[in-house]
Amino acid sequence: MIRISLSIFILLLLCSFNAAGKKLYKFQDEQGIWHYTDKPTASEQKQTELKVEVRQLKVAPKQMVWLLQSGEERHPQYYIRNDYAGPVEVEIDFTEQDNVQATPDLPRLFVIEPGASDTLFKIDGIDEHKSWRLGLKYRYIIGRPLTHYSSTSSYLPPMAPNASFQISQAFGGSFSHTDEQNKYAVDIVMPIGTPVHAARSGIVLEAEDDFYKGGTNKAYSSEANNIRILHDDGSMAIYAHLELEKAQVYPGLAVTAGQLIGYSGNTGFTSGPHLHFAVQINRGMRLVSVPFTFINQAGQAEEPTANAWLKGVAPSQVGSAVE
Repeated sequence: MIRISLSIFILLLLCSFNAAGKKLYKFQDEQGIWHYTDKPTASEQKQTELKVEVRQLKVAPKQMVWLLQSGEERHPQYYIRNDYAGPVEVEIDFTEQDNVQATPDLPRLFVIEPGASDTLFKIDGIDEHKSWRLGLKYRYIIGRPLTHYSSTSSYLPPMAPNASFQISQAFGGSFSHTDEQNKYAVDIVMPIGTPVHAARSGIVLEAEDDFYKGGTNKAYSSEANNIRILHDDGSMAIYAHLELEKAQVYPGLAVTAGQLIGYSGNTGFTSGPHLHFAVQINRGMRLVSVPFTFINQAGQAEEPTANAWLKGVAPSQVGSAVE
């Protein structure tokens, strides 16, 4: 008899965090009885009457990419389900391999479009008369691999036309722009609640707005509300430190350059209210930032510099330059 032992899959999330948060509502009814629920009461007036207390609950990670099994137990096949609105690159390998082989061989990289993939590989026993034992692991990075990426587009400043804000940290900033993901990022000082607009057209991949904490403790590094937008050349813009529950877009939505997408905040690893903006690509299973330019009001492309004042530009002033 053939015995198959399969260890639990190991998921390694790379560089892209997706989460879901809730609120806890506590209220006292007319009889003085306390109630707890995760759903809001009927209206703001009713909340006042019932003395409602609202507590933001800790955000829980949400899995977006899954390695799934199909086929016969003796000849399992595997595929990926990608719940993002854009492509991901996935690396799959054995953690344990006893009397089994994969076709095609592992480790291997796969590019997975949104939804369920076709069968990626199958497993068979080498000696059908002996038991099998195997373990699998996978890791992924959001975005299609772009080994030789070169940008040909400039970006609108991510703010309303004619609004003006100062850049506090630019490319290579020593406070927090020292790693690959943030080396070519800018921090734009903005009061909480300032409208944030899309710097370029694309598809929304992520829209996180459930985080509510912020500060200079690095424990907050993965707790910045953010919106990630995929462009037609495979690059992705990240807008981070946004305000709690103020995202104006959702994953899968097509947005145009200049469209309102959210509001600035002070969530995550931050020393004060600002917008963190960067353009990133997947380069060899690594999410890295790349240089970019903003379009000024004269229609010229300018590299952002620390302490410079950035002024909003209307999409009509630049035509198709940011499409």
